[in-house]
Amino acid sequence: MSHHKVDSQQRILQIVFQSVHLTRGDKLAISSAQIPSEFSNPNLEVLLSEEQLQTRIKELGGEITRDYAGRNPLLIGVLKGACFFLSDLLRAIDTRLSIEFMAISSYGSSTRTSGEVRIMKDLDVPVEGRHILVVEDIVDTGLTLSYLLANLESRGAASVKLAALLDKYERREKDVKIDYLGFKIPDEFVVGYGLDFAERYRNLPFIAVLKNPNHE
Repeated sequence: MSHHKVDSQQRILQIVFQSVHLTRGDKLAISSAQIPSEFSNPNLEVLLSEEQLQTRIKELGGEITRDYAGRNPLLIGVLKGACFFLSDLLRAIDTRLSIEFMAISSYGSSTRTSGEVRIMKDLDVPVEGRHILVVEDIVDTGLTLSYLLANLESRGAASVKLAALLDKYERREKDVKIDYLGFKIPDEFVVGYGLDFAERYRNLPFIAVLKNPNHE
């Protein structure tokens, strides 16, 4: 076979490979473009940015560090919404501590809490004699949280305090003392940073108002 034929075949193969590569690239680009961004969903209006959240959480961590120095507090995260807040708050607290989790009946698929109090996941350790810090994502009516705090006190805890990222104070029906508060917010349905609507939007790195819950 002559060198000219070899060169011609190599050029043909090169053109074919380039064509296949470009076609795949175009398909990937088209495919990516068709996937809507959850983070820039037009149905969301940012209320608290990621930077605002992290700045305030570091401040709260500093307060808790000072108040609980040498006391080995037990932080109890209320599932599922408080998981983001608890995770970042833990890394902002510079003292010895432990963590546990509880799950309490909450919104379900509704935008309003029913006020029903039901512990769905209890603690795996006793709290007698421990300094307890309950970590919650949002306080609204206060019905479930007031029950939870009283329940922990009745188990013989040395102290029970509450850290909440958000306070929807306009909806309060039962007084609840928030010892460490992130932000007061208006009576809007909010999602993101662990808070959901029918299990959606938990992964947003910010807190946003859900403008139309029925809109995709």
